[in-house]
Amino acid sequence: MTNQPNDPLHGITLKTILTRLVEEYGWEELGRSINIRCFTHDPSIASSLKFLRKTPWARDKVEAIYLQWKINDESGREDPKEFKP
Repeated sequence: MTNQPNDPLHGITLKTILTRLVEEYGWEELGRSINIRCFTHDPSIASSLKFLRKTPWARDKVEAIYLQWKINDESGREDPKEFKP
């Protein structure tokens, strides 16, 4: 795999991103941050992936939350769960 210095998400699948966010924040918090039905009504990884792959604006928001979480986590902030989407 080649290094992609301008793309911090290079090599990270959408499934990995979503799984890590659900583990860190849970569906309820993700649903509050991004008010989309696949997060708020009977959420699952499969249904969310299907929606996010077809909806660029929602995927962009999920990726932004993931990047913010990674930045906070790597910087050693006291509470990396705090984020402002």
